[in-house]
Formats: sequence, C-alpha cells, structure tokens
Amino acid sequence: MADKNSKAMVDGLRAVELNYRTIREISSGQTAFIQSKTMLNSPNLGVLSPDKYRDVAEMTNQADQLFKLELIQALEANTTFYEREIGFSWISVYLPVRLLREKRTTKFISDYAARYQVPTSRICFELSSKLLMETDEQVPTSIQSMRNLGFHFMLTDFGGSSCPLMRLSDYPVDFVMLSPEVANYIGRGERSDNAVKSIISFVNDIGSEPIADGVCSSHQAEMLYTFECTYCAGNLSGKYMTERFVRKRTEN
Repeated sequence: MADKNSKAMVDGLRAVELNYRTIREISSGQTAFIQSKTMLNSPNLGVLSPDKYRDVAEMTNQADQLFKLELIQALEANTTFYEREIGFSWISVYLPVRLLREKRTTKFISDYAARYQVPTSRICFELSSKLLMETDEQVPTSIQSMRNLGFHFMLTDFGGSSCPLMRLSDYPVDFVMLSPEVANYIGRGERSDNAVKSIISFVNDIGSEPIADGVCSSHQAEMLYTFECTYCAGNLSGKYMTERFVRKRTEN
C-alpha cells in the first residue's frame, strides 16, 4: 500500500521524515492528539526544520509535492500507532494554505485517506497563521467541505504579537493552537493573566477548541485549565520524536 515516493532516501534516511509529539488533555494527562513536524534530510545542507524551508517551498509547486509525502507518512503513522495501541483522536499534518484555493484538493485528500483505509476523522490539517491573511473565498469553503467529510483543521501560532485575531472568525477551524507567547504571559500579573484568559475565551466563543503550546510547567497547565483551555503541548507534554520512539506512555 505504501507509495514508493514516500520512501525516498538521502544518506540512508528518509528524505522527508515526520517527527511527532503528543498534545495532552490537561485534566487527565492522557494523550489526546498527535502533532507532526516535517524534517527534510538534505545531502548538502543536513537536516532542515520547517522554519528553514516552508516559505521558499510555498512559492513554488514544491510545496504541493512535499504535502503529498507528508500526507502519506501521516496516514501510514495512523496505522502504525493504532497497531501499537496508542490512544489518540487524530494526527496532524501540515497543509499549505495555497492548496485550499483549489477545489481538487478535497477529492485528492479524500482519495488518499480511502486508499490507506484511514478514517477521515483521524487526520487534522495544520494551517499556519497565513490563513488569516487569505482573501480567496474558496479557502473557507474548502475547509468547511473537508470538515463535512470528517477531517479536522487546526490553526497554529494564534495570539502572537503579529496575529490578527478578528480574522479567525472567518475560518471554520476545529482547533486553535495558541502561540507559545501566550503561555509565557501566565503568572506575570493580573493583567497578563486576564489577557491570556480573554484570548482563550475568544477561541471558545467562536466554537473552536483552544490548545496551548509552549507549556513548560504544571502551574501553567493548571492556570490554563481554569481559563477553560482543555489541551496543552510543549515540554510538559513531550518533545518531538521520530516514529519509532512513539509508544504508549506506560511503555516510556
């Protein structure tokens, strides 16, 4: 079933390799979701993280080819983690916003999910904050169409200093991952805590689920929970790791 292109190798390593970290439910500490991050293994430049190649790739069709490889690996990982009896609702995979401008994207993704026999509800498409700058009317339409098929969407890096908050109401995403900047404001004082609480309330009020990123301490997690944020990611929940190291928490 595996696509041979997903196995492209560089110096014995996958050219495109997803790493994974857990997003945990604050109240129970259990794994709720799994977030992926793409690493590129380059023969000349070594291992490249997303911030080193995304902007350049998305100026060309390279982003489309990269997404296909990422999608295939996420679908394969779904099956692998299920076989390891790891409990999670979905695995995220990065989706370039530009692909949402094309009507064909919905069918392309649905066909791959069916081919790999992975329920649509077990995939969440991760969107960068560039979504909030979009003006193409097809983008929110594509998101809603794919949500109707069972797929999930998560906007990342929300609430940072350069993020236009009000535009979020234009896009029907299921989950909103807050910028690590937000968690860093917890505990600085009453005004800072109220600002964090307001951002979380805004996300909840428009019908999305907030996920706090950059959470390093149990105190931050406890405060977030009192602010009605159910999920968190960051050092407290676990760092990114390669697929072979992802196990049930009791096996770690």
